[in-house]
This record gives sequence, structure tokens and C-alpha cells, in this order.
Amino acid sequence: QVQLVESGGGLLQVVDSLRLSCAASGFAFGLYVMGWFRQAPGKEREFVAAINWSGDTTYYADSVKGRFTISRDNAKNTVALQLNSLKPEDSAVYYCTADKSLATMRTLSSRYWGQGTQVTVAS
Repeated sequence: QVQLVESGGGLLQVVDSLRLSCAASGFAFGLYVMGWFRQAPGKEREFVAAINWSGDTTYYADSVKGRFTISRDNAKNTVALQLNSLKPEDSAVYYCTADKSLATMRTLSSRYWGQGTQVTVAS
């Protein structure tokens, strides 16, 4: 059974930092691109960041570049997203996702999705 379980969300103040984690199981984690998307109320789900299977290549949305950092630990089957210099517009449900193709992932067609974790940034 495939599972992607996110954790670490919460209510924060502007300029706070937060680390989201995603624990994966049930598939060959080391063969998949891992990513994070987010969805705010009334808005479409949007790409945030992704990391290739080996962890040596990362991709970011322009809106988070320089503030967020994605990383993975293939030994522990986990992927993390470090969120720094948070802004109210970063408030959203953050989803962990996995697919073998970054191109597929960017079209919101990833094979696996987590249930999401809420991040709320108060001004």
C-alpha cells in the first residue's frame, strides 16, 4: 500500500521558519522524483519544489526560490521542505507527491499524492 504522509504544518508568524516532512512507503522511493505542491483556498494547486531521485538536482517555483529548500533522504524514504522567510501568501495546504517524471508531476498528474498539511502564516 502506497503512502505519503506529510507532517510539520502549523500556524506561524511572518518571518518564522518551518520544516515539512513527508514519509513515503509502499513504492521504490529512490526511483522517484519527489515534489511539493500547495493549494490555497479558491486557488489551483501549484508547484512549489521538486528533487530528482538522487537528490543532486532541485527545482523551485519562482515565488519560493531562495526561501524554500527541498531535500530527501533515500535511506529513510523521506523528503523535506524547509520554509524560511514565510509570507502570508505562503498559507496553503502543502502536498507531497511522487512520480518518475518531473514533466508529469508539473502537470498535476503525479502517480502518488499525500493528504496534505496545512500551513497558515499570520501577518
